[in-house]
Amino acid sequence: MLTVDFSRFPLAPGDRVLDLGCGAGRHAFECYRRGAQVVALDQNGDEIREVAKWFAAMKEAGEAPEGATATAMEGDALALPFPDESFDVVIISEVMEHIPDDKGVLAEMVRVLKPGGRIAITVPRYGPEKVCWALSDAYHEVEGGHIRIYRADELLGKIREAGLRPYGTHHAHALHSPYWWLKCAFGVDNDKALPVRAYHKLLVWDIMKKPLATRVAEQALNPLIGKSFVAYATKPHLPRVAAK
Repeated sequence: MLTVDFSRFPLAPGDRVLDLGCGAGRHAFECYRRGAQVVALDQNGDEIREVAKWFAAMKEAGEAPEGATATAMEGDALALPFPDESFDVVIISEVMEHIPDDKGVLAEMVRVLKPGGRIAITVPRYGPEKVCWALSDAYHEVEGGHIRIYRADELLGKIREAGLRPYGTHHAHALHSPYWWLKCAFGVDNDKALPVRAYHKLLVWDIMKKPLATRVAEQALNPLIGKSFVAYATKPHLPRVAAK
């Protein structure tokens, strides 16, 4: 299940891509399949080891084209272990709402991005997320949980302040908002509640089968209750400074 829309955020074979806070690796895997040179970075060592195993399995199965590369590594989003202007593309999906110093993370992403490069940022959308917080303290008070809810204009403002130029936005995963509302209403850790189990089965069926009816329904509902807000931006080329 991808949050970034690669029809709006196209990759070229050989693009060097950083998936920052990659988690289980869903976007990193898609970039690898598209022929990119991918670095998947996360602070969670267990997840990074799993991502590395999947990269190896994909290579063995021939899922990535010739020339594509993939590396999984532990790292700190506030101190990225890369030189300036190392990447053509940076993706950070459902991460910034967890990090106290979000401006610091943006600054690091801008530092490692090449001029003309592109960034995709996804965060929980304000409205659906606000409902979750209202229904359950446990949803956001867990260690490492969500510490803020972004309004779209707030996030876009921070993106601009970091020196980036936003060029597009959209919402995603409308069918997932009711699931999280149910989880919050019945208990975030209560997976046995019948409504939660039933809705989870619906989501799994939708992800596996991709039926036309739910695809159309989600596209129609995304502007209203899409769970994620997605923003795309570029790093401008700086004007050359004339030699004195």
